[in-house]
Amino acid sequence: MRIVAGRHRGRPLASPKGLQTRPTSDRARESVFNILQHAPWAENVLEDAAVMDVFCGTGALGLEALSRGAAHAVFIDKDKAALNACRQNIATFKEEKNSLVLQQDALSCPQRPPHIAPRNLVFLDPPYGYDLGIKALRHLEAQNWLAPHVITIMEMKKSAPEPLPDSFTLVNERHYGIALLRFLKKHTK
Repeated sequence: MRIVAGRHRGRPLASPKGLQTRPTSDRARESVFNILQHAPWAENVLEDAAVMDVFCGTGALGLEALSRGAAHAVFIDKDKAALNACRQNIATFKEEKNSLVLQQDALSCPQRPPHIAPRNLVFLDPPYGYDLGIKALRHLEAQNWLAPHVITIMEMKKSAPEPLPDSFTLVNERHYGIALLRFLKKHTK
């Protein structure tokens, strides 16, 4: 695994041993960011973005966003080994000042602190088959982590798609092997 583009392009990512972490492939990550950079509904979302990488594992999605111009990333995972790899990657890329790592269950994340900006770009890559993506998204919304026009990319198993959250519109979806990636945009009020 490596960073696909931007100022950290080509740099390898550390990952924990074992099968507990299932990183998004380089190909799928490249496609996600190409869509975000060119889709009319994304409107320069990456430029100075406030990003959240939920169920972050190695932090590949959040670090890819930082590499491509995001201003800050919050990384959330409850797995200690995954977060150790994520912290190592953040340090290797010297992105500590642009990152916040929370060892936290995404379904019980605390209220967003006032000094942290609401997130306008959120990646959710939960374990497949438990509808954890939609549950985490609803919880993060209730805890005030999401900006009013947030764009969310949620990965799930193609054969067991998660339901869509009521306050979001599906704007795109792509299939990569067994994975389904859904691009969601929060409804404007």
